[in-house]
Amino acid sequence: MAGSVNKVILIGNLGKDPEVRRLNSGDPVASLRIATSESWRDKASGERKERTEWHDVVIWNENLVKIAEQYLRKGSKVYIEGQLQNREWQDQQGNKRRSTEVVLNRFRGELTLLDSRGGAPGAGIEDTGESSAQFGRSSPMERRPAPAAGGGGKYAGELDDDIPF
Repeated sequence: MAGSVNKVILIGNLGKDPEVRRLNSGDPVASLRIATSESWRDKASGERKERTEWHDVVIWNENLVKIAEQYLRKGSKVYIEGQLQNREWQDQQGNKRRSTEVVLNRFRGELTLLDSRGGAPGAGIEDTGESSAQFGRSSPMERRPAPAAGGGGKYAGELDDDIPF
């Protein structure tokens, strides 16, 4: 199939602190466990029900690994955008094992922190000089400043006094 898409978007909470390790090449890799939950009211009994799914996430992007290591803790709320990837291996007893992971590759994927370090939802990261939205981007196209409306070479942060509003 020529036109196919492998994209996963998760918003959830970390079940434990990120595990960061280094490969023999020195490249860092982070592993996360993210819980997503849904709740509903049972029509028959009227009682509230909830189901939680756990997702394994692997981050190969060095910059995103640094952010995960520095700012994420158990309970942190995050937005993750990556790809599903299946992996097969043999365990110590020789049994064939299989897992499905959400992978953020070196140049693809996104990690956005939805809590501040203090845990206030939506506060972002204030003291670094960058917004949380810029932090999680791994695509070079998304890092460029956006031109302001009306062109003229101005960036979104600059004001133009000639605009009448």
